[in-house]
Amino acid sequence: MLNVRRISSIQSQIADILRAEIISGELPVGEKLNELELAKRFGVSRGPIRDVLLLLGKEGLTLTKGSAGTCVAQPMDSKVEKVLNDVRLKIEEFAIKQLKQDATHDDIANLESILNRMSLHCDRAESMDFINADIDFHKYCVEQAGGTDLVNVWYPIVLRMHMNKGLAEINAHDVEEHAAIINALKEKDSKAAITALRQNIK
Repeated sequence: MLNVRRISSIQSQIADILRAEIISGELPVGEKLNELELAKRFGVSRGPIRDVLLLLGKEGLTLTKGSAGTCVAQPMDSKVEKVLNDVRLKIEEFAIKQLKQDATHDDIANLESILNRMSLHCDRAESMDFINADIDFHKYCVEQAGGTDLVNVWYPIVLRMHMNKGLAEINAHDVEEHAAIINALKEKDSKAAITALRQNIK
């Protein structure tokens, strides 16, 4: 996650809630995010809320315009979305190639653990939890390959992509695509892993 400044546990929880509400559409585009109202809602002072809104702004999910305050950002234009999708794909292809060479048994076990979460949320039709697990899967690959610096470039792109898609219907095929990535990594087959990755990132 982007390191705007050191963020407390309660701030992380608030950010997670608001992020999920923005991606799901529960907080619609253009919705004003009032610091005082959010502070009352979460039982905190305005300071932590200000930090959370700053974080969400750095992630591209909110927009602050001077005295007008902060609101939920607009979806990306389709042309911009395509450009950023290509950037995301390049980053993750790099990550897959690195993991193919360096992946340990622990890496595979960690990815399989995330895959199990995805499968569980898919079976229960828990869309937002599935999205979070999906992000965790890809984030793990990127972080192992390029560390925090690469994650900080990649993460806002992924959040904006999910914001554009909203709570799209999930199915077992989504889980199978991630399983194919893991199987290819086990076989150290970067070509098969990248093929599976491209099928998943559309």
